[in-house]
Amino acid sequence: MDAPFSGHVFLGMSVDGFIARLDGTLSFLDADGGGPPDDGNAPLPDDGAGGDFGFGEFVSGVDALVMGRSTYEFIAPFAEWPYQGRPVHVLSTTLEPGADPRTTVHRSLDEAVAALAAAGARRVYVDGGRTVHAFLRAGLITDLTLSRVPVLIGTGLTPFGELAADIPLEHVRTQSFPGGMVQSTYRVRR
Repeated sequence: MDAPFSGHVFLGMSVDGFIARLDGTLSFLDADGGGPPDDGNAPLPDDGAGGDFGFGEFVSGVDALVMGRSTYEFIAPFAEWPYQGRPVHVLSTTLEPGADPRTTVHRSLDEAVAALAAAGARRVYVDGGRTVHAFLRAGLITDLTLSRVPVLIGTGLTPFGELAADIPLEHVRTQSFPGGMVQSTYRVRR
């Protein structure tokens, strides 16, 4: 599938590759690997120095977001909407279109891609396990930034399910943070 935009992923996960527990909770994303449940103030834990591991800079560099219903339902109740000024598209077959004026609901990947293209989006943040997987399968991801916190949770939700073919990646950079989190960025090779 061709699109006039590039899709970019920024995910926090356990060392064993899970982005959430099977029940959808994210408490393991605390930088020390097991702190209190996520309070919803940031997609990744604080690095101990008040930083956000580059998430703010990443979001400031995109002009639209697309996420799945589960990710939206996790973020929707935040006291402060983290995506001010950026269009947010949600893939869902169950959410009512227009129920949240901060978002646009799409029933299918094709519908979301068409809307993003029609709006002139160039850099799109793709978030949520099933949504990332769908965009990967469609060849719409340009790069992935994966932040692995130092914990193994054994089972959970992953964005990396079955693919039609291997997706070769090129390593761009890796950095480590206090508390043991390691963040790597990969470019999808075409």
